[in-house]
Amino acid sequence: MNSRFTIALIAGTNLLCLLGCTSHQQSLILQPVGPRPLPTGSNGESGSLVVFSAPDANAHFYGVSGHVYYSDYNLLSDTGALLQTVHNNIAVAGPATVTLPTGSYRVVAKANGYGTVTVPVVIAPRRTTTVHLEGGYTWRANSILASGTPVRLPDGEIVGWSPNPGTNSNH
Repeated sequence: MNSRFTIALIAGTNLLCLLGCTSHQQSLILQPVGPRPLPTGSNGESGSLVVFSAPDANAHFYGVSGHVYYSDYNLLSDTGALLQTVHNNIAVAGPATVTLPTGSYRVVAKANGYGTVTVPVVIAPRRTTTVHLEGGYTWRANSILASGTPVRLPDGEIVGWSPNPGTNSNH
């Protein structure tokens, strides 16, 4: 009877370990991120997207010393269809800027400390939606944060602004 109990205890412990390990690997889906709220509107037909994804873990032997190379990401339609894979490095200028028609999209990118995350984004006319997944970004002006509702990672790190002010976006 003791050996059955011991085997059951070991099997249960292994199962809990496996469940704990696999739950950490699941993809994280955040609240929608949009452009920073501004008091004035515009009449343009497109906007832009800048994603500061987690730093690329690959070696860049012929790259610029001290330059942060951001990892590539996938841009999906609101329904989940792949629109493009964005190569997220522009020499020494930082991450790529993608011009898009206004609407809703999904970004599937690596977030520093979280693996792959899905971030719904809203593109507004003649505005830039910025997503910060690189970790350690310092929000320089608290007055900017007061003008909108920030979207956060589970540890409180701000990713961007909610396109729907007043939405509870703290996960």
